[in-house]
Amino acid sequence: MLKALARVVADAVVVAIVLFTTAGTIAWPHAWVLVSVLLIVRVVSAIVIYRANPALLEERATVLIHRDQPLSDRVVLILFMTTAFIGVPAIAAIDVFHWHVLPGPPEIVQNTGLFMFVAGWFVTALALRENAFAVTVVRLQDERMHKVVDTGIYSRLRHPMYSGNPLILVGLSLWLGSYLAVFCAVLPVALLMIRIRLEERFLMRELPGYSDYSSRVRYRLVPGIW
Repeated sequence: MLKALARVVADAVVVAIVLFTTAGTIAWPHAWVLVSVLLIVRVVSAIVIYRANPALLEERATVLIHRDQPLSDRVVLILFMTTAFIGVPAIAAIDVFHWHVLPGPPEIVQNTGLFMFVAGWFVTALALRENAFAVTVVRLQDERMHKVVDTGIYSRLRHPMYSGNPLILVGLSLWLGSYLAVFCAVLPVALLMIRIRLEERFLMRELPGYSDYSSRVRYRLVPGIW
């Protein structure tokens, strides 16, 4: 549990460094609120997930690369993490303090963005609580008798763990006050969709029962859309 909490704190510190460095100032209340909310929701989520799946939380606290991970997943995962949690916050900070490409969203839209940010992490936590095999990397987990999970939120979506990410990225962009960052969030979301395609090919090939599951649960990321 301590390793997982340390990872949560480290991730928040990285986001804070990106925001304040690219902004060129620490006098940014919305950034401080974002980092504080990020810490709170992820610590609470970690506690909830640990009670249900402690081994999963411990593994997710480690590095992003695993020896059994396909090379394609390594590349896409690193690109996604970099563009999503460094690139989008950096664009938001630069836009708000330097570029001013578009007028900032009104207060009600910014507040909606913060709600979306929290909701995205909530959806992710629900998925991780339900699926003990939802590790960071794509691999077949023979050591834990990997099987298809089709209960809870997984009865509605095949990849609910990823469904929270568009909410998180768009939400943080709106809360920080940058429509440009919202547009730039398209890139990590596109990478996420590519990763889903690659992951499904792997699971169809390696995980017994996944093909039947995919025929029962139609949508991957967004209900009624894809």
